[in-house]
Amino acid sequence: MEHITPSGTTAQTASTIAAARTALVTGSSRGIGRAVALRLAQDGLVVAVHYGSDAVAAQETVDMIHVKGGQAFAVGADLGTHEGVLALVEGLRAGLVAHTGDAGLDVLVNNAAVTSSGGHLQDETVEQFDRLFAVNVRAPYFLVQQLLPVLRDGGSIVNIGSAVTRIALSDELAYAMTKGAIETFTRTLANVVGPRRINVNTVAPGPTQTAGLTAAMAAMPQLEEMLIAGQALPWVGQPEDIADPVAFLASPDGRWITGTVIDASGGTYLGPKR
Repeated sequence: MEHITPSGTTAQTASTIAAARTALVTGSSRGIGRAVALRLAQDGLVVAVHYGSDAVAAQETVDMIHVKGGQAFAVGADLGTHEGVLALVEGLRAGLVAHTGDAGLDVLVNNAAVTSSGGHLQDETVEQFDRLFAVNVRAPYFLVQQLLPVLRDGGSIVNIGSAVTRIALSDELAYAMTKGAIETFTRTLANVVGPRRINVNTVAPGPTQTAGLTAAMAAMPQLEEMLIAGQALPWVGQPEDIADPVAFLASPDGRWITGTVIDASGGTYLGPKR
């Protein structure tokens, strides 16, 4: 294991650093994104930990990676604006050069997303709708556009989708539409970048125990039992349950899988149990 200094730099030679595989995980200051960042760092990648507004939480993710002997750095940007997307690209390039000596990227994980406002069709506002599509659809699209010049041949793009695209939840309509767009984006983009041996896939979680669901379960003790009753596998999904298939798709082992959606929901709403 390489030696990590307090600043997060390593004692490797310049040639070894330049050969490091790299990843950007958007929205990785907490939850699923944090678990993905930790797992990719565990696999030896230098990870750019993106955050929207919580720099402290992002630094916690970076510190967790450093403690385990990995390499990471934080970069902040509001993906609700196109200027934020461009700022993330510039911050990423600068961070990669500083940490590896090269701006090349191997893995892009589009995880950052705005969740539904929890309203039904008649309650959704134009502002909420536009924010959902700006962060969940427009940002991944233009982030890929801007990063393709530095994404290395043979790299991977993993988009985080949702099981809501196959489950009709009336209070998730606008959110489900954004995740449906991501699935279409995945299939078509796989054809666009396939000649460069870049694979593109979506991982679609079901209910996952991040901070929001943990709070909901605390307020409604029977919720955990209700969620498990609707799944084939008898536990509430953990962020690590999503991070593992993401890491697989981003690894050489996933090289022949592209343009597809991997359901990582524990078998949510497969049908009545016998």
